[in-house]
Amino acid sequence: MLKIVNLSKSFNKNSDNEINLFNNFNLKIEKNKCTAIIGPNGCGKSTLLNIIGGSIPLDRGEIILNNQDISQLKEEQRAIYIGRVYQDPSMGVSPSLTILENLALADKKGERFSLKKLIRKNNIDKYIDLLKGLDLGLENKLNTQVKFLSGGQRQALSLVMAAMKHPDLLLLDEHTAALDPKTSKLIMKKTMELIEKYSITTIMISHNMRDAIEYSDRIIMLDNGRVVFDKPSVDVTEEELINIYREKLAQIVA
Repeated sequence: MLKIVNLSKSFNKNSDNEINLFNNFNLKIEKNKCTAIIGPNGCGKSTLLNIIGGSIPLDRGEIILNNQDISQLKEEQRAIYIGRVYQDPSMGVSPSLTILENLALADKKGERFSLKKLIRKNNIDKYIDLLKGLDLGLENKLNTQVKFLSGGQRQALSLVMAAMKHPDLLLLDEHTAALDPKTSKLIMKKTMELIEKYSITTIMISHNMRDAIEYSDRIIMLDNGRVVFDKPSVDVTEEELINIYREKLAQIVA
């Protein structure tokens, strides 16, 4: 389980542009479930994921992951427990390295290693099996540099790399937003297969209402750093979410 306790975060402190985004924010994420977080731009979705992942420090509060306080751990230390897939397909991979080298790097997470000993031959069959599950033919391109892959192929590889060590928490930051509809659907399908296979607790940011409903167990909407909607996905309709968005937009325009 993930618990966020009394989280506070401000930006541009003591200036005319000060933004108090989170103020004593509390949230519990159920173990082995996928929680979708939605909301208008600027509501705090990505900031929340960045705080959980450690790329943005919190001002006050605690982040408890499986009964361990990770609030003061550096981003690279949290990466032992947390996997992440970004919106940009190139952010979760090393484009100048091959598919095999990227997988070997991900497999070494949390270990000390030298580049000379990066690839262990007895792990290659495991990598091939992981790639076969994607149905993209990447298992036949192990020695291809990732920069030559399509966006969908890179995102699929990022997903495998993020999940292969069975993290306690998987963060998906609009990970299909940069893909075409057909590829997006494929990546979402493979995402759910991996989450279910390894029983990974997942937080997924999405602007796609249909995906949020179809692929999550719970939907939370944020607005100005506050939870304004929280329901099991089976009890939510796309029309309901769209109407809430329209109400929020009308308030902004007004």
